[in-house]
Amino acid sequence: MKKVLRVCAEWLVLLLVAFLLTLLIRTFVLDNRIVPTGSMLPTIQLNDRLFVDKLLYKAQGIERGDVVVFHAPENIGEEKDMVKRVIGLPGETLEIANGLVYINDQALDEPYVAEAPNYAFGPVTVPEDAYFVMGDNRNHSLDSHIWGVLAESYITGRIWIRYYPLSAFGKLAEPPADYFFSP
Repeated sequence: MKKVLRVCAEWLVLLLVAFLLTLLIRTFVLDNRIVPTGSMLPTIQLNDRLFVDKLLYKAQGIERGDVVVFHAPENIGEEKDMVKRVIGLPGETLEIANGLVYINDQALDEPYVAEAPNYAFGPVTVPEDAYFVMGDNRNHSLDSHIWGVLAESYITGRIWIRYYPLSAFGKLAEPPADYFFSP
Protein backbone atom coordinates (compact mmCIF):
# COMPACT_ATOMS: atom_id res chain seq x y z
CA MET A 1 0.00 0.00 0.00
CA LYS A 2 2.86 2.38 0.85
CA LYS A 3 4.34 1.85 -2.59
CA VAL A 4 1.06 2.81 -4.30
CA LEU A 5 0.77 5.96 -2.17
CA ARG A 6 4.37 6.92 -2.95
CA VAL A 7 3.83 6.43 -6.71
CA CYS A 8 0.62 8.51 -6.55
CA ALA A 9 2.44 11.25 -4.61
CA GLU A 10 5.28 11.27 -7.18
CA TRP A 11 2.76 11.59 -10.02
CA LEU A 12 0.94 14.36 -8.21
CA VAL A 13 4.19 16.31 -7.69
CA LEU A 14 5.16 15.71 -11.32
CA LEU A 15 1.79 16.99 -12.57
CA LEU A 16 1.96 20.02 -10.28
CA VAL A 17 5.47 20.92 -11.52
CA ALA A 18 4.37 20.46 -15.14
CA PHE A 19 1.35 22.70 -14.56
CA LEU A 20 3.46 25.41 -12.91
CA LEU A 21 6.08 25.30 -15.67
CA THR A 22 3.38 25.57 -18.32
CA LEU A 23 1.82 28.51 -16.52
CA LEU A 24 5.17 30.30 -16.20
CA ILE A 25 6.12 29.70 -19.83
CA ARG A 26 2.74 30.85 -21.18
CA THR A 27 2.73 33.91 -18.93
CA PHE A 28 6.27 35.16 -19.50
CA VAL A 29 7.95 33.42 -22.46
CA LEU A 30 5.80 31.87 -25.18
CA ASP A 31 2.08 31.77 -25.86
CA ASN A 32 -0.13 30.72 -28.75
CA ARG A 33 -2.94 32.45 -30.65
CA ILE A 34 -5.59 31.44 -33.13
CA VAL A 35 -6.47 34.24 -35.55
CA PRO A 36 -10.29 34.53 -35.73
CA THR A 37 -10.62 37.32 -38.34
CA GLY A 38 -9.41 38.19 -41.82
CA SER A 39 -7.84 41.52 -40.85
CA MET A 40 -4.30 40.24 -41.55
CA LEU A 41 -5.04 38.57 -44.90
CA PRO A 42 -3.10 37.59 -46.98
CA THR A 43 -0.21 37.26 -44.47
CA ILE A 44 -2.19 35.38 -41.83
CA GLN A 45 -5.17 33.25 -42.82
CA LEU A 46 -8.32 32.69 -40.78
CA ASN A 47 -7.73 30.16 -37.98
CA ASP A 48 -3.93 30.09 -38.40
CA ARG A 49 -2.23 29.09 -35.19
CA LEU A 50 0.72 31.21 -34.10
CA PHE A 51 3.38 31.16 -31.41
CA VAL A 52 3.85 34.52 -29.69
CA ASP A 53 7.24 35.59 -28.33
CA LYS A 54 6.49 37.35 -25.04
CA LEU A 55 10.06 37.79 -23.82
CA LEU A 56 12.75 38.35 -26.49
CA TYR A 57 10.87 41.09 -28.33
CA LYS A 58 11.30 43.30 -25.26
CA ALA A 59 15.09 43.04 -25.48
CA GLN A 60 15.19 43.40 -29.28
CA GLY A 61 12.70 46.26 -29.50
CA ILE A 62 9.73 46.71 -31.79
CA GLU A 63 10.45 47.53 -35.42
CA ARG A 64 8.37 48.54 -38.43
CA GLY A 65 6.93 45.40 -39.99
CA ASP A 66 6.73 43.38 -36.77
CA VAL A 67 3.40 41.61 -36.35
CA VAL A 68 2.41 42.10 -32.72
CA VAL A 69 -0.24 40.83 -30.31
CA PHE A 70 -1.81 43.37 -28.00
CA HIS A 71 -4.70 43.99 -25.65
CA ALA A 72 -7.48 45.78 -27.49
CA PRO A 73 -7.78 49.46 -26.53
CA GLU A 74 -10.75 50.14 -24.26
CA ASN A 75 -12.35 52.61 -26.68
CA ILE A 76 -13.19 49.98 -29.30
CA GLY A 77 -15.31 47.60 -27.21
CA GLU A 78 -13.26 44.54 -28.14
CA GLU A 79 -12.31 42.08 -25.39
CA LYS A 80 -9.96 39.66 -27.15
CA ASP A 81 -6.33 40.36 -27.93
CA MET A 82 -5.66 41.61 -31.46
CA VAL A 83 -2.93 40.93 -34.07
CA LYS A 84 -1.68 43.74 -36.36
CA ARG A 85 1.46 44.92 -38.13
CA VAL A 86 3.53 47.82 -36.75
CA ILE A 87 3.60 50.60 -39.37
CA GLY A 88 4.42 53.85 -37.56
CA LEU A 89 7.12 54.18 -34.92
CA PRO A 90 7.36 56.71 -32.08
CA GLY A 91 8.06 60.23 -33.34
CA GLU A 92 7.13 59.53 -36.97
CA THR A 93 4.46 61.40 -38.90
CA LEU A 94 2.08 59.07 -40.72
CA GLU A 95 -0.47 59.82 -43.43
CA ILE A 96 -2.63 57.65 -45.68
CA ALA A 97 -3.51 59.18 -49.04
CA ASN A 98 -3.98 58.05 -52.65
CA GLY A 99 -3.85 54.38 -51.68
CA LEU A 100 -0.43 54.67 -49.99
CA VAL A 101 0.90 54.97 -46.46
CA TYR A 102 3.43 57.76 -45.99
CA ILE A 103 5.94 57.92 -43.15
CA ASN A 104 7.59 61.34 -42.84
CA ASP A 105 6.42 62.09 -46.42
CA GLN A 106 7.97 58.90 -47.86
CA ALA A 107 5.68 56.24 -49.34
CA LEU A 108 6.00 52.76 -47.87
CA ASP A 109 6.57 49.73 -50.08
CA GLU A 110 4.03 47.23 -48.74
CA PRO A 111 3.84 44.07 -50.88
CA TYR A 112 2.15 42.24 -47.98
CA VAL A 113 -1.17 44.19 -48.10
CA ALA A 114 -4.30 42.63 -49.57
CA GLU A 115 -5.26 45.86 -51.38
CA ALA A 116 -4.42 49.54 -51.20
CA PRO A 117 -6.31 51.52 -48.55
CA ASN A 118 -9.42 53.19 -50.01
CA TYR A 119 -9.50 55.92 -47.36
CA ALA A 120 -7.49 58.94 -46.28
CA PHE A 121 -6.08 59.47 -42.81
CA GLY A 122 -3.86 61.96 -41.04
CA PRO A 123 -1.34 63.29 -40.93
CA VAL A 124 -0.71 62.26 -37.33
CA THR A 125 2.52 62.16 -35.32
CA VAL A 126 2.98 58.98 -33.31
CA PRO A 127 3.74 59.87 -29.66
CA GLU A 128 6.68 58.44 -27.75
CA ASP A 129 5.87 55.04 -26.21
CA ALA A 130 3.20 54.40 -28.88
CA TYR A 131 2.89 52.73 -32.30
CA PHE A 132 0.60 52.95 -35.31
CA VAL A 133 -0.60 49.43 -36.17
CA MET A 134 -2.59 48.25 -39.17
CA GLY A 135 -3.98 45.01 -40.54
CA ASP A 136 -2.63 43.82 -43.88
CA ASN A 137 -6.23 43.64 -45.10
CA ARG A 138 -6.36 47.43 -44.87
CA ASN A 139 -9.93 48.04 -45.98
CA HIS A 140 -11.33 45.41 -43.59
CA SER A 141 -9.29 45.95 -40.44
CA LEU A 142 -10.19 47.53 -37.13
CA ASP A 143 -6.84 49.24 -36.50
CA SER A 144 -5.06 52.50 -35.68
CA HIS A 145 -6.62 54.38 -38.57
CA ILE A 146 -9.95 53.94 -36.75
CA TRP A 147 -9.11 53.99 -33.03
CA GLY A 148 -5.77 55.81 -32.92
CA VAL A 149 -2.24 54.96 -31.86
CA LEU A 150 -1.45 51.98 -29.67
CA ALA A 151 0.34 52.55 -26.37
CA GLU A 152 3.42 50.36 -26.07
CA SER A 153 2.15 49.06 -22.73
CA TYR A 154 -0.73 47.26 -24.52
CA ILE A 155 1.67 45.08 -26.57
CA THR A 156 2.03 41.59 -25.11
CA GLY A 157 4.23 39.93 -27.73
CA ARG A 158 5.40 39.54 -31.29
CA ILE A 159 4.39 36.75 -33.65
CA TRP A 160 7.24 34.30 -33.85
CA ILE A 161 6.09 31.27 -35.88
CA ARG A 162 2.99 29.95 -37.58
CA TYR A 163 2.68 26.33 -36.44
CA TYR A 164 -0.61 25.41 -38.10
CA PRO A 165 -1.53 24.57 -40.79
CA LEU A 166 1.60 22.48 -41.16
CA SER A 167 1.79 23.36 -44.87
CA ALA A 168 2.49 26.99 -43.84
CA PHE A 169 4.75 26.21 -40.87
CA GLY A 170 7.49 28.77 -40.25
CA LYS A 171 8.09 32.47 -39.85
CA LEU A 172 5.76 34.93 -41.53
CA ALA A 173 6.95 36.36 -44.85
CA GLU A 174 9.55 39.09 -44.33
CA PRO A 175 8.58 42.63 -45.31
CA PRO A 176 10.88 44.62 -47.63
CA ALA A 177 14.31 45.49 -46.25
CA ASP A 178 14.11 49.27 -46.62
CA TYR A 179 10.31 49.74 -46.62
CA PHE A 180 10.33 52.88 -48.72
CA PHE A 181 9.80 53.27 -52.45
CA SER A 182 12.95 54.43 -54.18
CA PRO A 183 12.69 58.08 -55.32
